[in-house]
Amino acid sequence: MRIAIAYSNRRKVGGIEAYLARVMPELSRLGYTLAFWHEVEGPDYREQIGLPCGAPIWSVSDLGTERALAVLREWHPDLIYSHGLLDPKLESEMLKVAPAVFFAHGYYGTCISGGKAFKYPVAKPCDRRFGWQCLLQYYPHRCGGLSPMTLFKLYNLQSKRLDNLHLYACIVTHSDHMVNECIKHGLPAEYAYTFSYHQDSEEKAIELRVPSAWRLLFSGRMDHLKGGSIFLEALPKIIKAIDLPLQVTFAGDGPERKRWEREADRIRELHREIKIEFTGWIDQHRMRSLLNDTDLIVVPSLWPEPFGLVGPEAGLMGVPAAAFAVGGIRDWLTDGVNGFLASGDPPTSEGLAEAIVKCLSDAAVHARLQRGAAMMAGRFSLANHIGALQRVFERVTGGHHAAAGLKQT
Repeated sequence: MRIAIAYSNRRKVGGIEAYLARVMPELSRLGYTLAFWHEVEGPDYREQIGLPCGAPIWSVSDLGTERALAVLREWHPDLIYSHGLLDPKLESEMLKVAPAVFFAHGYYGTCISGGKAFKYPVAKPCDRRFGWQCLLQYYPHRCGGLSPMTLFKLYNLQSKRLDNLHLYACIVTHSDHMVNECIKHGLPAEYAYTFSYHQDSEEKAIELRVPSAWRLLFSGRMDHLKGGSIFLEALPKIIKAIDLPLQVTFAGDGPERKRWEREADRIRELHREIKIEFTGWIDQHRMRSLLNDTDLIVVPSLWPEPFGLVGPEAGLMGVPAAAFAVGGIRDWLTDGVNGFLASGDPPTSEGLAEAIVKCLSDAAVHARLQRGAAMMAGRFSLANHIGALQRVFERVTGGHHAAAGLKQT
């Protein structure tokens, strides 16, 4: 089967690029013939997505729209596996080339801002169906900026994206939450598998640890809806309840980092038993080492995370999680099994602190959560996801283009 991977960017910027970098080599290994078709190159300082040897690469920005569409047609793909484009008009033309499957990584075509959350008077998830009524919510709930031109530009963009989503042969995604979001918008959603994007890993041995300090980790982009400020606000409440020092690491970067660092400085001055470190973005090897020395991953997202990849990835290392009960997080985090959830309606520092304390107040409970984290993470394997994708691809193409050497299921 010849599959053209379509996406807006060639450089690794976030989770979508990480997904493609891991999935494409596996599809190639199984005998699929791949090509990569993208709109822009992305920031020069970011690493390029690795591609299978010999896979053709086409850039719309280099070739121009007409030529880029022409070379895609001339390659004769059996299937297009799309992950979102910047230009809806280009996307609609691409969809005329071959049957296409869309992966809904986020709120593409279902939210004006793409964040699916209100920011005012308190930050909390939005569960509305996208439509003209969203225009009335944009300013009162601070869904985006204050420019009317931007408001209508984004609304028109997402409306056209939603129209295009109805043209795909199939939509796949990574959580029950996102499946329900697709169904809510009348889309032909197909649930592929509840999965993580990690490579399969060896099982981590779990030992009962009597800590001298609890080690907490936040990992992700540092913006308002990721909830780092609420996590920081929760730290003094946690220290009062567990009576042990805290070593807190913030891995990542983003527009809120400086503000979070200032707040961390204030907390450190008032609470000497709390240590807080900001590492910036770190590579996969260092992240693995960091998780090996972490007792709890904290996912304080205020928006409805489509999945929350960081939780299952930490679970592979036997690290339980505390998070708000928003979006797809509930697909992989179960109270008392691999961590604890706090209410997300609305998310508060008190609620988050309580969930964290439940994870850390007893060493035996924590060891049980570690075992649960490893067990739950085992469900989210790359092999399971690839198998589910294979079944979707075969259904969309009518089963006539199986990968060479790939066992039929």
